[in-house]
Amino acid sequence: MTTFASGTDTLTRDALTVLQPGFTGTTAPDWLLRRLGEGLASVGLFGRNIATPEQVAALTAQLRAERDDVLVAIDEEGGDVTRLEVRTGSSFPGNHALGAVDDVELTRDVAAELGRRLAACGVNLNWAPSADVNSNPANPVIGVRSFGADTALVARHTAAYVTGLQSAGVAACTKHFPGHGDTAVDSHHAMPRIDADASVLAERELAPFRAAIAAGSRAVMSAHILVPALDPDHPATLSRTVLTDLLRGELGYTGLIVTDGMEMQAIAATYGIERGSVLAIAAGADAICVGGGLSDDETVRRLRDALVAAVRSGELPEARLAEAAERVRELARWTATVAPAADGAGREDIGLVAARRALRLTAPSPFTPLTEAPFVAAFTPVANIAVGDETPWGVAAELARLLPGTETGGYTGEDAARAALEAAGDRRVVAVVRDEHRHPWMAAALDALLASRPDTVVVEMGVPQAPSRGALHIATYGAARVCGRAAAEVIAGE
Repeated sequence: MTTFASGTDTLTRDALTVLQPGFTGTTAPDWLLRRLGEGLASVGLFGRNIATPEQVAALTAQLRAERDDVLVAIDEEGGDVTRLEVRTGSSFPGNHALGAVDDVELTRDVAAELGRRLAACGVNLNWAPSADVNSNPANPVIGVRSFGADTALVARHTAAYVTGLQSAGVAACTKHFPGHGDTAVDSHHAMPRIDADASVLAERELAPFRAAIAAGSRAVMSAHILVPALDPDHPATLSRTVLTDLLRGELGYTGLIVTDGMEMQAIAATYGIERGSVLAIAAGADAICVGGGLSDDETVRRLRDALVAAVRSGELPEARLAEAAERVRELARWTATVAPAADGAGREDIGLVAARRALRLTAPSPFTPLTEAPFVAAFTPVANIAVGDETPWGVAAELARLLPGTETGGYTGEDAARAALEAAGDRRVVAVVRDEHRHPWMAAALDALLASRPDTVVVEMGVPQAPSRGALHIATYGAARVCGRAAAEVIAGE
């Protein structure tokens, strides 16, 4: 068992236990190992910590040599949001593609295979799935991370995902409670607000979380959103009404409540991370996620000291902090004792199978596959922070494999169509767009391109809200690597 450093009192250990910090580098720094010896119980991994599966396995082994019951968490949704395959693109389509197929057994199998790969690397807590109902098509941060806009569909696939992931011995963390789908603001940048009334929230936002709880989700992540019908004064992460009265009381949830990243501007710019962390634990959260942006020992020390000071001043009941720390330890015990389902070694190709099934093809006449290398014009929006800009996306790499000589260029803004046409020359054009309905410049560029070159093939890799057009329109429902491969196979007639 883990031996804690002498001199670390119970209060300080509990304050460290509720933190889920990140760090930089592909090996554990000395400060992190020291904090594990003092009581830190969780570590979050991000793209910057990952080079290869073998390296991640060595890193998690290094952490467990210091504390054998450490929770190693990751933000691995598959699809557009991938950390394990941050530099190559995901082997799994995201939620929106799985929702488009609407086969709950497929969703469960994809999540189980993803879970097996995480477990093989030593990861035992995944900050996924997103249970948000993407009811607002203009949502800048959820989009293809959601199973869809239909509540019942999102609920059944959320439950299937939780079941599949946890069958591999990896705890699911269903997010973003009470639902981030009906927002027009990204909480990484500011405080979103949902003005739906309580009856709408109960029927729409909360239904997938009820399904996740019924499926046994071991963790739930709170959202940094203001929902006045539930609490007019505090964002969900800091609201006792939302976390304790609603999630614990009304929904009967007994597992771990994790905050979304506390350095996100919705909290950091309004309350500060120290004050925000104290308020979150007081409201009913059990674990403080921090480290996507702030990833050093000073951050851990600041949050630890803020929690200890709040207890000593009487602002935060010591029993509440102790209860939170015990829930972290309870989840650690579950991950140490749960046995992965003995249903075979999994299916390495299940992600590609799912991506192929998700494709929706529209053509005004029979489409003749390309036999010569095309020019791929990628109309590129700015990536949201959750997705990041490290992960490649599109179809160019996969088309180049099938049609050697394929070239590509990325374009944005009012001049995008002219620049793409000039670069393409006489070659057949494949236009790649992402959430065209959210970017007027992109729609205008695609219209101008098609007016000049109506034989253009269009690949839509975001939420497919815009009208289908082109000689062939392929909706992939996501921009994962396997989605690009599935589209490329159709274009090249593979």
